[in-house]
Amino acid sequence: MLIAEITRTSQAVAGTSGRKAKVSALAECLRAAEPGEAATVVAYLSGELPQRQIGVGYASLREIPPPAAEPSLTVPEVDAAFTEIGAVSGPGSVARRRELLAALFGRATRTEQDFLIRLLAGELRQGALDGVMAEAIAAAAEVPSAEVRRAFMLRGSLGPVAMAAFADGVGGLRGFALEVGRPIKPMLAASAPSIDDAFGKLGAEAAVEWKLDGIRAQVHVSGGEVRVFTRTLDEITSRLPEVVAAMRELPVRAAVFDGELIALRPDRRPHPFQVTAARTATRTAKNTEPVPLSVYLFDVLYLDEPEAAPEGTDGRPPATNDEADGAPGGGRSEEGGRSEEGGRSEEGGGDLLDAAGAVRYEALARVVPEELRMPRIVTADPARAKDVFDEAVARGHEGVVVKSLDSPYTAGRRGAGWIKVKPRHTLDLVVLAVEWGHGRRQGLLSNLHLGARDPETGGFVMLGKTFKGLTDEMLAWQTKRLRELAVREDDWTVHVRPELVVEIAFDGVQHSPRYPGGIALRFARVLRYRPDKSAAEADTIETVRAVTPVMDWPPD
Repeated sequence: MLIAEITRTSQAVAGTSGRKAKVSALAECLRAAEPGEAATVVAYLSGELPQRQIGVGYASLREIPPPAAEPSLTVPEVDAAFTEIGAVSGPGSVARRRELLAALFGRATRTEQDFLIRLLAGELRQGALDGVMAEAIAAAAEVPSAEVRRAFMLRGSLGPVAMAAFADGVGGLRGFALEVGRPIKPMLAASAPSIDDAFGKLGAEAAVEWKLDGIRAQVHVSGGEVRVFTRTLDEITSRLPEVVAAMRELPVRAAVFDGELIALRPDRRPHPFQVTAARTATRTAKNTEPVPLSVYLFDVLYLDEPEAAPEGTDGRPPATNDEADGAPGGGRSEEGGRSEEGGRSEEGGGDLLDAAGAVRYEALARVVPEELRMPRIVTADPARAKDVFDEAVARGHEGVVVKSLDSPYTAGRRGAGWIKVKPRHTLDLVVLAVEWGHGRRQGLLSNLHLGARDPETGGFVMLGKTFKGLTDEMLAWQTKRLRELAVREDDWTVHVRPELVVEIAFDGVQHSPRYPGGIALRFARVLRYRPDKSAAEADTIETVRAVTPVMDWPPD
């Protein structure tokens, strides 16, 4: 397939706002691809590189050779060139990468050059998001979209899923299974402004679980080997020896757990989020004693137990109403007497993704001691749930997650089975641009332009600006980081690749003609940056509109 065909498809998808039209255009392009090209075509149309990073920054793309007159570049040729560029290292590597880049761009037409520049710069936003692309793969391969979504959940990448769908149809897709050692996308929680709203959405007895201000972690255990992954599927095992040691003590042959990592003070209250994040970062400060991280597990996705032991004789503590001394802040862990249809999951090994939440938790409680489990209760009483919420917040945590007892584990999606409740309005937004400061902030990038994701277009909707809440340390850090993400700038504003996620607190949403979405945040302020989240996990414009009523401002 020629890159020109992908370029034409990208333009067609960007030129329409309708989901069906996007799916149709993408599916047509995928049908025309050779079987071995499918994974690369899916990646390019999704705005991604199969190689992820090849060492080409925006500065390298400012000077490119004159374009070719006619299209001739093929998908395999571009993929091979990117692989070669990414493999360059050592003395003279910068010059060699530019030489290879120039050779590639010299064979591209003007429109192909524009497409490749935006692809490499991370600016290819035409609305081919995961959900849309999954539907396109299903349409092109003539398989049910539910089969594609499940395979994607288990594999974590649409490229291999597309190749399997085109090669072997439904049978190929069903060949993907949860594998210990291969991370899957985590299940996400929707939001509600209050406990009453959360219970109103679920309409039944539910688990109410503390929500910690930590780092999401997926822990894979196989024999004596432990591997820990972040929510972005990056492995961080080598940075967490204390977590690995704790997980090796669990009585399992193999397991996949979902949980949270957090740094706690001696009084069991949390350190600032930055302390936790620093332990999982690629680089840590030299000559400093690392703050130990605690791990709290709240779900199990796969479990292979050595063998069943009679109840009460296995030495593992059952869920009780007693104080959990090792829990964050000494929280309570209660479990109701609910009887799940189907009873206990079979011991001996199995995938628990489709099991009900109550069944998964029963399995978790069998193999994980209470001091390593997230504090929670099961109740049908919103007032009792509010007590748990108040206790969690009083001990310095974010709030609670209200969880359906019947919901399966819907990996990679923000389903209706989990609903988070926080004591204040917060959103995870993406930095679109930033303005230079003045006065005391002269020479620092200060005023952030904030955007929410638009699932229909694949772009971002600006919701306002803020410079409030930024400490001197944050100002210095964001100045360095945002300069690295810069794509263009003028005397006042630096426009950046939309990759950096920041958590914003705000007091409400108001109508505003100043911004394309017609709404703006009131009194927005920065809480923290979220390097553990990708832009694809940022909140959507629909979430912004739903989280609090939009008001006219100023009020009458």
